[in-house]
Amino acid sequence: MRGLVASARLASTAACALALSACANNWQRPALNVASPTRWEDTRADKPVWPKSDWWRGFGSSELSTLIVQAEQANQDIGAAKARIEQADAQVRINGASLVPLIQGGGEGSVQKSPGTRTVGGLQTTLNASYELDFWGKNHATVRSAQATALSSRFAEEVVALGVVTDVANTYFALMSAQERLAIARDNVKSAQTILDAINGRVEVGTASGLDRAQQQTVLDQQRATIPPIEQEIRTDQTALALLLGRPPVTLAVKGGRLASLKAPRVAPGMPAELLLRRPDVREAEANLAATDADVTAARAAFLPSIDLTAQGGFESVALKSLFASQSALYSLTAGLTQPILDPTLPGNLDNAKGTYRENLYAYRKAAIQSFVDTENALIAVRKSAEQERLQGNAVKSAREAFNIAQAQMKEGTIDIVTMLATQQTLFSTQDALVDARLARFQAYVSMFEALGGGWAASGQAPGGTPLPESAIK
Repeated sequence: MRGLVASARLASTAACALALSACANNWQRPALNVASPTRWEDTRADKPVWPKSDWWRGFGSSELSTLIVQAEQANQDIGAAKARIEQADAQVRINGASLVPLIQGGGEGSVQKSPGTRTVGGLQTTLNASYELDFWGKNHATVRSAQATALSSRFAEEVVALGVVTDVANTYFALMSAQERLAIARDNVKSAQTILDAINGRVEVGTASGLDRAQQQTVLDQQRATIPPIEQEIRTDQTALALLLGRPPVTLAVKGGRLASLKAPRVAPGMPAELLLRRPDVREAEANLAATDADVTAARAAFLPSIDLTAQGGFESVALKSLFASQSALYSLTAGLTQPILDPTLPGNLDNAKGTYRENLYAYRKAAIQSFVDTENALIAVRKSAEQERLQGNAVKSAREAFNIAQAQMKEGTIDIVTMLATQQTLFSTQDALVDARLARFQAYVSMFEALGGGWAASGQAPGGTPLPESAIK
């Protein structure tokens, strides 16, 4: 009876083991299903102009170039990303240790004395080695996973560094825009004061009323009130730059200038398929996908038997002078086979690895599609912001002409104050709108460079490069 029960238990256990093995093999890798478009919807370029390694120099600002170089060297987020590369490289070495034998040495000495007996001593020195045969590729899979993660950390650093550089450029342009608006606001105050002085003269001779003077005083006060928030914005942009450069704000002085003095850089995307090789976020997602695919392989291999080899050799003697004699030598060799029979964690580990792989698969697909979306948005933004700046420049020209005519007619007494106020407000608002349009155009260029993955790598290597081998993502 007991034999039947034991046989039943053995059969049940064997069935569970077979079920676990079946779970390990029941894995169908999802398809990537990411198709690159053959063209861009909004492009006018005949041939591609990919970003250069120092693409920011295309704006023609030496100060901007200096700030970006300093940010690359001292930004704290870039430093943290470099540290994560060090951690990932260390993990590769840790996982790689399973592919080589583990060797340990030891030595021991002892002295024993009991009442009525002589003192007995002993010396022993040994060398131990152990190694797991990687028949099923589990250890190699964990190494591949760590290697892919280390590659991912490098692309992650590029993502961080590219974000820092674009933040520096955008913040610097915003600072220049605020400086330009501040100069316009101060000029507007002078113009409003000049008109108020003229109205005061007309009030004295009875050709203007106190209401006219009060209305113009309101315009003057409004223009003065626009100055403090612009000055605050300038200071906030300066402190933001200091943070990006890893410096206290008090140590950073930024000259700035006029946006109109900047150059429009040349940049145009090539084929969409090429973009996937240049975008560090896409390459990072691809590497993460390869890492989790290797994790699935390792989780499947955990269902299968593991074979461990151990060896020990050394010398043992009661006297040091005879410790390394041939008759004192000792050694042993053993081999062990371990087969998981009933481990409830194995199916869960495998399902978790599969789920993580699928999650990274969708992340990879989204990163690829996002790169196409970002480029299309940047293309239309560059073109339309340039068109808006041109049209807004025409509006400023017309508004200034109307303001000059109205100012001359007011001096002659042939225009009413309401018309004068309207021409003032129109000129002031169109000038501000022109600066905003100019800022939008240069920030659209920055977005284009970012959408194209920049033109450099934080690691000092060429951007993009060859994609991961097919074996890494299959």
